[in-house]
Amino acid sequence: MLNKFLFKQIDNTALIVFRVVFGLLIFLESVGAIFTGWVKNAFITPNFTFTFIGFEWVQPLSGYGMYYYYAIMGLFGFFVMIGYKYKWSLGGFTLMWTITYLMQKTNYNNHYYLLILLCLIMLVQPAHKYLSVDAKQKPEIKSIAMPNWCKWLIILQMWIVYTYASVAKWYPDWLDLSVINVMMQSKTDYPIVGSLLQYRWSHVFLAYSGILYDLLVIPLLLYKPTRKWAFFASIFFHLFNSFVFQVGIFPYLSLAFSLFFFEPQTIQRIFLKKKPLYTGDEILLPSYYKVIKWIGGAYLVYQILMPLRHWAIDGNVLYTEEGHRMSWRMMLRTKTGFSNFVIVDKKTKERKRIKKSDFLTKKQVRMVSTKPDFTWQFAQYLKKKYAKEGKDISVYVTCRTKVNGGKTKTLIDPKVDLAATQWNTFKHNAWIMPFEKE
Repeated sequence: MLNKFLFKQIDNTALIVFRVVFGLLIFLESVGAIFTGWVKNAFITPNFTFTFIGFEWVQPLSGYGMYYYYAIMGLFGFFVMIGYKYKWSLGGFTLMWTITYLMQKTNYNNHYYLLILLCLIMLVQPAHKYLSVDAKQKPEIKSIAMPNWCKWLIILQMWIVYTYASVAKWYPDWLDLSVINVMMQSKTDYPIVGSLLQYRWSHVFLAYSGILYDLLVIPLLLYKPTRKWAFFASIFFHLFNSFVFQVGIFPYLSLAFSLFFFEPQTIQRIFLKKKPLYTGDEILLPSYYKVIKWIGGAYLVYQILMPLRHWAIDGNVLYTEEGHRMSWRMMLRTKTGFSNFVIVDKKTKERKRIKKSDFLTKKQVRMVSTKPDFTWQFAQYLKKKYAKEGKDISVYVTCRTKVNGGKTKTLIDPKVDLAATQWNTFKHNAWIMPFEKE
């Protein structure tokens, strides 16, 4: 029964159009990062780059190297769009994008992680078998059909993302509008909508429509009678996010996912009028079908379990950040704080307060005052820097943080030498102070 469902052939129009849009968006994401100054701010201006812990060996290229790096990614994206050497082009982009993801987390965004996953999914999709340079050069690969699992792998991935995004909002600070209120205070200068976003009714609408949209959009798109309404809601939701929160290509990528919910005839009539529709019902079982099932199943289980890992770590994830990333906890809280770093020469006992701005950008300074892993990494950086000068130092940090405009609380134990500690990835780091409920 499962084999019939997964390997039944269906029309591939949605996948072909999605590939074109996907390629265009990753092209724009890459070149846009250059022209908007993102590459400069993330890789060139900082003296020190906060990588994902364990990937300190992945460092930005010197000089103008990162501009060339992103230009090459843009070229790969363009090749994906036109379907030229699709597997190699997308493979190249996936590798380079993953490296840049691991290379810096100061500008962390859940959508950057999602793009890695989508690239991996698209790598196993036969998305280049129509309307592509590859199909033109090799007519034998041309096809108007694809296995049903190709469609459902994408749908299930997005279902997981949206569901966790909704569930993560089911906590007091979101439900009592504290988070939305703080977020909207920074939007007062927006033309037309800036003043509207300050009213309580708009906060109620944004908070609860966000929960409902994330929870219901996939089921409503799957159900034909509600499909159009869900799509119109998606247009409003994602364009609003694009305008108010500037979240890059994600809103447009999310709209493109809607292609997989509509009838092939509808997609063909709008985008590919000359493409023949596949109307058969063949079931083609490849020799490696068991591999597809096991790998696909394992991948989806991992995607379901990964966002739950913070429940196995002591402490409030909103405060400690342990288990926050790669868990679809999107636009969920606001954090502010301040910190003082003091180094102590173990030999002379001389104490010195570090001026963070001598080493870090303004954004990085905010990060080391609100995110414990950044605090720890900066302490390790100072330890290595002074070791090169022949000094063995301790690093003590006074750090106070507040979440969602609440009470300011001590985040880091000021008595612990962070230079002498190890980072625990899968359990609570005891030097992060416990979060006490107000």
